[in-house]
Amino acid sequence: MSARRSRGDGGLHWDAQRRRWIASVSLGYDADGKRVVKRASGRTKTEAKAKLKHLLQLRENAAEEAEVVPAIPEAGKESEVTVGGAVENWVRYGLTDKDPATVANYTTLCRTHVLPALGHLPLRELHVDHVDAWLAAKAKVLSTRTLKAIHSCLSRAVQRAVVRDKVSRNVVALCAAPPGRPGRPSKALTYGQAKAILKGIEGDPMEAYIVLSLLTGARTEEMRPLTWDHVDLEGQPEAEPPVPPHIAVWRSVRTGGDTKTHRSRRTLALPARCVTALRCHRAAQGMQRKEAGGSWNEANLVFASAAGTELDAANVRRAFRRAIAKAEGINPHEWTSRELRTSFVSLLSDRGGLPVEKIAQLVGHASTSTTERIYRKQIRPVIQTGAVAIDRVFAQERAR
Repeated sequence: MSARRSRGDGGLHWDAQRRRWIASVSLGYDADGKRVVKRASGRTKTEAKAKLKHLLQLRENAAEEAEVVPAIPEAGKESEVTVGGAVENWVRYGLTDKDPATVANYTTLCRTHVLPALGHLPLRELHVDHVDAWLAAKAKVLSTRTLKAIHSCLSRAVQRAVVRDKVSRNVVALCAAPPGRPGRPSKALTYGQAKAILKGIEGDPMEAYIVLSLLTGARTEEMRPLTWDHVDLEGQPEAEPPVPPHIAVWRSVRTGGDTKTHRSRRTLALPARCVTALRCHRAAQGMQRKEAGGSWNEANLVFASAAGTELDAANVRRAFRRAIAKAEGINPHEWTSRELRTSFVSLLSDRGGLPVEKIAQLVGHASTSTTERIYRKQIRPVIQTGAVAIDRVFAQERAR
């Protein structure tokens, strides 16, 4: 799995359909909040790198003349009486108790959707009609969830200005976010599609990740920080009762490393196919570590970049789609790695014969008093029902 390029360095990827290397550079955003991307292609990677360097130089030259997106003004200046000034003040000082990822998300929403349209308006002249017109225009291109988010950002920024006597009332609170474009509904793989993917990814660097996610239902934010310390591929067959091979889903990429909820902290027995895939993956990772030498970051991660660092969501998404493109009858652009989890639930429900209560226990959902009691008071014993059922669904066919 290739290491991710640094932010601001542009992108470089292989387009299998065009059989060319594609260089791309983000130039910022236009007046409608849409990202402006400049692309170039080359027959070889070296040629594409040269064109990428040229695009970066053009962006640097353009930045000296004018910025594509208005920058958030500094606090304490006259701009504070504008909508942009109020938003800037809220972003800088009103989110001090929030997670850095949340602050980054709100900042991006404000820069992309609020400032280009409303940032120039004097705060005291902001009218309900301005907000309604802005939301109506955004409803044509944004989802309902994003609309509610940008409405909330603006409303909270103006409310902070009200408290600080910059304006007498919050007109944004008088407006409601309209319905936006419908989002893509989450879906699940059929049994046939799941088998096609498992066959198509054999030998791929993402095989272990996909197999483990599909056959255990672990969340992507639980998979990325998973360490080998929390993986037991041998178990304790001689113990009483026997302990099967298992993984301890005790961490996630969330603040503090906690799982989504206390009930999400669970230990899951591994289906036989997962054990095989993880053993192969560990051996391949050992070779990768040896080749990297001193540049390898030893974090003991099960799924890591080429440098041993933790993967991010975008990295996994790209690698996942590249891997499943090898599966027959699968359009990789129609699927995300998160839908492996929904597929696990669907397969157990449709073909595994497990009741909903058992499935909820396996995926860390709170739905019954028994589930709540188990996850609040103990993590062990290992929950084996999922591994047994999933082994029955995906019978080992490699020996044939």
